[in-house]
Amino acid sequence: MTETGMQRLDALWKRGTDFLGTRYAILGGAMSWVSERHLVAAISNAGGFGVIACGGMTPDQLAAEIAATRALTDKPFGVNLITLHPQHMDHIAVVREAGVSHVVLAGGIPTGAAIAAVKDYGAKLMCFAPAAVLAKKLVRSGADAIVIEGSEAGGHIGPVSLNVLAQEILPIIRDVPVFVAGGLGRGEAIAAYLEMGASGAQLGTRFVVANECIAHPNFKKAFIRAAARDAVASVQIDNRFPVIPVRALKNASTEAFLQTQREVVNAYQAGEVSMEDAQLRIEHFWGGALRRAVIDGDIEMGSVMAGQSVGMVTREAPTAEIIAEIVDQAANCLGARDAAPQPAA
Repeated sequence: MTETGMQRLDALWKRGTDFLGTRYAILGGAMSWVSERHLVAAISNAGGFGVIACGGMTPDQLAAEIAATRALTDKPFGVNLITLHPQHMDHIAVVREAGVSHVVLAGGIPTGAAIAAVKDYGAKLMCFAPAAVLAKKLVRSGADAIVIEGSEAGGHIGPVSLNVLAQEILPIIRDVPVFVAGGLGRGEAIAAYLEMGASGAQLGTRFVVANECIAHPNFKKAFIRAAARDAVASVQIDNRFPVIPVRALKNASTEAFLQTQREVVNAYQAGEVSMEDAQLRIEHFWGGALRRAVIDGDIEMGSVMAGQSVGMVTREAPTAEIIAEIVDQAANCLGARDAAPQPAA
C-alpha cells in the first residue's frame, strides 16, 4: 500500500477508530454460532473490532463467553444483544458486571430502559437504524453510534440496500459515528463509503472463512463455492402468514420451506389448523437450522446464512490476512486517487 493512501485512510476513519479504540475501523458482524470467542478475539487481535453474538445464549453462557474472549485478547471487543430475547435485561446486567466497553443492541428498537441500563454504567452504545428517521430517534435517545445495514447482508435483513441507506443517512447523521454494513467484501467499497461520511465498516461474510472461525468445513466450502446470486432472501407466499426475511444460500431447505408454507396455508384454508398454529408451524421450520449448518455441517437442510458478498469469498485464510487485504485495497484505492493527475483549471 502507499504511504499517502494509508494516511488518507487513517484520516477518513479516525472517528471510527477513536470510538472503537482500534487500529482499523473494521467491525466483525455478530453472527450466531460463528461470532464466538475464537473469531472475535482474532478480529480484535488483528486490529479490528470483534463482536460476540449473544443470540440465544443464557446469561451464564454469555458471561462465560465474555471471560473466554478476554483470555484470548486484551484488545477492545463488543457484545451484540438481541432486544427481543426474553432475558434481554439479564444480558445487559451480565455485560455491565463484566464491564464490556461497547454494547450493540440489535433485532428491534431498543427500549428506553435498555438504553439507560447500558448508558448508566458507561458503555458505548451502538444501534442499528434501517431509516434516517429512526437513526435520528436513536441518537436522541442516547445511541453513541449507528450501524446502517443494507439488504445485501446475510441473516435477518431489511428491505433497503446499503447504497440507498448510505445516501439517505450519511449526510444527515453527523453527531455520532455511522458504520456501514451489508454486501461489503473489498476495501475499495469501504473507502468510497468513508468518503461519503461513514466512520467505518462492518463485515460478516468475509470472516466466515477465517482460519480461526469454528464453522464446519462444509459451511466454509459452501461460501467459497457460492456466487453472489446464490445468497437469496427467504420468500413469503401468503401475506396472512408473515415471514421475517433471511438471506442465505439456496439449498434443499429453501424449497422445503416453500413447500411447508404451501401445506400450512392449504391446511388453514381447509379449516384443519388455526391461524395461530399455522403461523407457529411456519416460524418453527427454521428452528435450529443455523446450528445444523454452522456446527453440524448440514448445508442442505441447515440454514447457510450468507451475504451477497459471498461471491468475493475465494479461500480460507487467517483473520489477520483478511483484514490486511481489505485495508490494503482501501489504502491503495485512496492513494491512487490522490496521485491521479488533476484536470487543468
